[in-house]
Amino acid sequence: MSGGLAVTTEQRYLQALIADLEASLPLIWGRGVHSIFIGGGTPSLFSPEAIDELLSAVRARVRLELGCEITLEANPGTFEKDRFKAFAQAGVTRLSIGVQSFDDAQLKALGRVHNAAQARAAIEEAAAHFKTFNIDIMYALPGQSLAACEQDIRAALDFQPPHISIYHLTIEPNTYFAKFTPKNLPEGDAAYDMLDRISELTAASGLERYEVSAFAKPNHRCLHNTNYWQFGDYLGIGAGAHGKISFAHRVIRTVKAREPKLYMDKALSSQPSDCMVQDTEVPRADLPFEYMLGALRLKDGFALADFSERTGLALTAIQQPLAEAEAKGLIERDFQRVKPSAKGLDFLSDLQALFLA
Repeated sequence: MSGGLAVTTEQRYLQALIADLEASLPLIWGRGVHSIFIGGGTPSLFSPEAIDELLSAVRARVRLELGCEITLEANPGTFEKDRFKAFAQAGVTRLSIGVQSFDDAQLKALGRVHNAAQARAAIEEAAAHFKTFNIDIMYALPGQSLAACEQDIRAALDFQPPHISIYHLTIEPNTYFAKFTPKNLPEGDAAYDMLDRISELTAASGLERYEVSAFAKPNHRCLHNTNYWQFGDYLGIGAGAHGKISFAHRVIRTVKAREPKLYMDKALSSQPSDCMVQDTEVPRADLPFEYMLGALRLKDGFALADFSERTGLALTAIQQPLAEAEAKGLIERDFQRVKPSAKGLDFLSDLQALFLA
C-alpha cells in the first residue's frame, strides 16, 4: 500500500509563500534586505518550526544585511508558554504584541479574543526572550476617561518596554465599528488631553516619540516601519500583502490575492505570479502626497535630498505646499530638512492634505 501524507494548511501556506517569493525575485535582484516583518492576521498561530522554515527559505533566496531586523506580530490570545522562546530561537529578533488595552470590558468591545491577564503573561514572556519588543495600545476608546487612559498607559509602561505604539482608535471603512459606530468616543479636547498625558508618561519612562504613534528607547526604533515612513521599498508576499518597489523612472505598488485559499491556489499553480492581483504605477502627480503620508509622520521629518532621490521629482514639485505649510505653522525647515512642528503633528491630516495633487 502506498500513499502520501496529507499536507496541513500551515505547510501548504508555507509552500505558497516560498513560491510567491521566488516568483517575485526578479523585482528585487541585487538588493539586500534589512528588515522582515511577519504580520497581518495572526502570524503567531504559526508553529515556531514553520517560522524557522520560512526564514531559512528567505535566507536561501535573498541577501539579508548584517543585523537584519525580523519582527513577528503576536496576539496574546495565541500565547503559549515557551512559544516566544522558540520564535527567538528560530531567528525572530523583535516581537510586537497587540495588547490594545488592559481593560477586559474594552477588549471585549474591541472584539479581541484575549483578556488582560493573557496580555500581561504574553508581555512577561516576550521580555524574557527578546531585547526588543513592542506593545500596541489604543486610546480614545468608547467611553474612556482620561484616568482610564492613563491607567492603560501606566500598565504598559510598568513592563519597561523598549518600544510602544499608541494609536488613536479610528473608524476604518468595512470594519465592525464602521457598521456599528460607538456613540461615546472621546473627541476633540478629550482626545488631545489623553495624547498630552501619553506624551508626559512615555517621556518620563525614557521613551522618545520619534513618530506620531511610536515611542522608543535609544537603539530600539522599528527599522521596518521607519522604512515605510521614509518611502522605502518593500516586497509584500502572502495573502493580501501589499508591496512598493521603485525603479529608475517609476514606482509600482503591488497587491496579492486577499482570500487565503485563492492565494494558495494561485501561488502553487504553474504560474505563481498569478497571485499578484494588482500591479500599478503610482502617477507622478501623486508621488508628493504618497511620500508625505509617511515622511511627515516622523518627528525628524525628511531630508530634501531624500525626497528627490525617492520620488525622482525636482523640489519645485513641493515648493508651493511647503510654503503654505510653513505659513500655517505646520512645519519647520531649513535648506536641508523639513520637520513637522508640534502643531503639524497634532494636525497631521491637514498637513498631509496640502500635498494632494
